[in-house]
Amino acid sequence: MAVLPLDATAGQSPAQPAARPVRPPRRRPRAASLLPPLAVLLALLLIGAAQGARPHPFGDHLARVAGGSGASAPALRTSGGAVEAYDAEGTRWRHAREGRRALAVLPAAGHAFALWSDGLVTDTERRTAAAVRWHRAVPDAAPWLRTPAAHGGAGVLQPLDPAARMLAVVTPHRIAAYRTADGDLRWVLPARPGCAFAPASTARRGTVLLIAQPCAGHDAAWTEQIVAVDDLGGIAPDRTPLGNELPKPGP
Repeated sequence: MAVLPLDATAGQSPAQPAARPVRPPRRRPRAASLLPPLAVLLALLLIGAAQGARPHPFGDHLARVAGGSGASAPALRTSGGAVEAYDAEGTRWRHAREGRRALAVLPAAGHAFALWSDGLVTDTERRTAAAVRWHRAVPDAAPWLRTPAAHGGAGVLQPLDPAARMLAVVTPHRIAAYRTADGDLRWVLPARPGCAFAPASTARRGTVLLIAQPCAGHDAAWTEQIVAVDDLGGIAPDRTPLGNELPKPGP
């Protein structure tokens, strides 16, 4: 009797092919990893936008006209509530302040001093208006400047020497003197009790500025109703004024 060979694979599933190695999926960059650089960039953009939108100090707006020769100091005037510098070629620059009017302007070598309706005094570089050098607020000036007695600020700004190194700001209550190089307040002279300075009534005798100081009533002598000042302050016997020179650099 013939014996049939047995099939060893009978009853089993066919052989499976060898499994291929599984590669890990590529990791995509997570959005969270991009957040720090984006946050820094956004912060920088916001800071730049805030700086661009920041109002100028004291509401200043300087408009320089392109093409101005700038060869000499331009003339000055108030026009439309602003300070304008002009020459034969036209307007060189314009200095305006938001919500304020320029009442008076005083030209000097290298300086354009202006009195504003809110009682602020400014000094702008005269030739090219490169910058407003300084701002000084005059106490109690704004209410008085709105009255007819102020005469539109006439006589408020007074140079105290030929080179305008010192500027006097005269109001009824006081005379304040500023060093024009940096706007430093050098001295203050208050009016006598019962009296008031009249900025529109002044006269000059050499380097001396005479300012009327009318007093109420008729008891005060006329000599007490006039004050004499110069760049060092009120002129009086045996005075010991402070110097007005710029401080020297340290060692």
